Amino acid sequence: MTEASERMAKRLAGAVDLQDFLRTAGTLTLDDRRTLVQQALVLIEQNYVHLPLKAAMHAVNPVQRLRLLALRLSRQTEALMDPEQVFHAELSEIFHSLRDLHTNYLLPQPFTGKIAYLPYQIEEYYRDGERHYAVTRIVQGFSAPSFGPGAEVTHWNGVPIDRAVAVNAARFAGGNAAARHSRGLQSLTIRPLRLHVPPDEAWVALGYIGADGAARELREGWRVTDNLPPFVDADELSTAALAQGLDLGTDEIGRAVKMLFVPQAVTPHETVDAAELTTEPAQPGADVPTSMPAVFRARSVATASGVFGHIRVFTFNVNDPDGFVREFVRLIGLLPQEGLVLDMRGNGGGHIFASEFLLQTLTPRPISPEPTQFITTPLNARICRQHEENPTGSIDLGSWCPSMSQALETGAVYSGGFSITPADRANAIGQRYHGPVVLITDARCYSATDIFAAGFQDHRIGPVLGVDGNTGAGGANVWTHELLKLLLELPAPAADSPYRPLPGQAGMRVSIRRTLRVHDLAGTPVEDLGVVPDHQHRMTRDDLLHDNRDLLERAGRLLAGMPVRRLDAEIAGAAGELTLRTRLLDRADVYLDGRPRLSADVTQEVMTVPVPGIGSARVIRIEGFQDGELVAARTVFG
Repeated sequence: MTEASERMAKRLAGAVDLQDFLRTAGTLTLDDRRTLVQQALVLIEQNYVHLPLKAAMHAVNPVQRLRLLALRLSRQTEALMDPEQVFHAELSEIFHSLRDLHTNYLLPQPFTGKIAYLPYQIEEYYRDGERHYAVTRIVQGFSAPSFGPGAEVTHWNGVPIDRAVAVNAARFAGGNAAARHSRGLQSLTIRPLRLHVPPDEAWVALGYIGADGAARELREGWRVTDNLPPFVDADELSTAALAQGLDLGTDEIGRAVKMLFVPQAVTPHETVDAAELTTEPAQPGADVPTSMPAVFRARSVATASGVFGHIRVFTFNVNDPDGFVREFVRLIGLLPQEGLVLDMRGNGGGHIFASEFLLQTLTPRPISPEPTQFITTPLNARICRQHEENPTGSIDLGSWCPSMSQALETGAVYSGGFSITPADRANAIGQRYHGPVVLITDARCYSATDIFAAGFQDHRIGPVLGVDGNTGAGGANVWTHELLKLLLELPAPAADSPYRPLPGQAGMRVSIRRTLRVHDLAGTPVEDLGVVPDHQHRMTRDDLLHDNRDLLERAGRLLAGMPVRRLDAEIAGAAGELTLRTRLLDRADVYLDGRPRLSADVTQEVMTVPVPGIGSARVIRIEGFQDGELVAARTVFG
């Protein structure tokens, strides 16, 4: 057992029964509840960017529901107020009605940082067009008769399992049917208690068919323990917090899955020392060691169509987007160059910079980051004006100010659209992988991952292969209540700020800026619409139990039908020469520090050409063409 596994085993040994844990809850006063509802009204009515969209698409009126809840609280007394669990359930349900995983009520102590869990994980697969469910993981040390990975799940508390998932899905937010179903299944056995009210049942009776073919029932109680902490503090004034695009529920569950089922992947920081990592290319079937094991898994996979690279990106929730991209580039450089499977399944997002910086490494085309818009309310305009001239050095909302002021005059619903991600940094290093790329998505891809998938499709980098019919459709930048409060306190406190401290370490998050797609779908919102894949693959039993065997075969067939290009450059500065190694190119254009210096026909795969001034250039960019189309690029720094 590794050191990390031992630490996680000790953590789980301290888990408590759900009913025992709930006896520690219930400390909010009536004034505390009134404060929470009043602050929710501020966020939803004055900050929430998707309010018109949600009212139209889902026929909801959260503002009126909050007003009614506030009215009811105004008529209650401390002696006659509802049980606290009822209050949490109602406020949570109002937020869930928006079907927006960015906009949350975060329960106070003792729920903060806690998860409720069962000692197994359930996933779905398809056979003959019908959906089935199987156990895929169990907590180390847990056992039951003929129970383990591969056990076929039939019932949940006596309810057929497919129906049980559907009922659970209806309780949780999700912008489309695929997203709701996925989250209904995801939260069946793991629930972050800060985001979801505790399970109604104290235990679950699971009906299953075991390895011996016999039908059995397993009764297990919910347990509660501390989850792993996040890498990013979303309440502090930092670039990572201001550029956050994250489904907090998927991020919480992702950390819990590592703790429960993959403890060897747990690290206390987002990176570890990379000095001892290999520089040798991956052997077929082998993993490449990474300095970010909680973020990446990279390996070479052999399929019937060839040997390709497969890199899983678990999260974008990092503090250092440049370091994230550097490690990605290092990993793909050690993988086969004949094709790359870029697997984003279950990635709930994170740092928007990290997601949009990554796009440049896979395409020769310039990256256009997605523009974002505020909803035009007096409070949002005030926040923008307070940070119009970047007084703190960490946030600059000046781009949005003129359109916000104009919109308040003209009645426009939204501000102008400007990107959160700096366009120059989104194109700073250029293409680093020249083989074909297939992107794999599912309905849990959300927020910054939605933004990445949209950019991947909008820039025509390669085909999108979805295991669901849509991504999670989360198209926004999310800020916490604490961050909004802080923005009106800097550089000097605002005396009449509407934001008040939340009691009991409760929290709230809100979609503050909506994202719009670019190029052919320019202006189309990502929220609720998501990214529809170009191809779809239904997960099979072999996928669940044998490391995505059929999914990777499908991705391999797509890669095998795409061209494999190459563009490497070697500079002899003293001689003023450039050696190019190419494949499937017929022309190369060379730019020195942004100025065109040479256009040469490519007549052989290895050729050397003189380029005057190349020895003194700081940035050399080579663009490769085939039949007049830009198909490859390489940036070299002098």
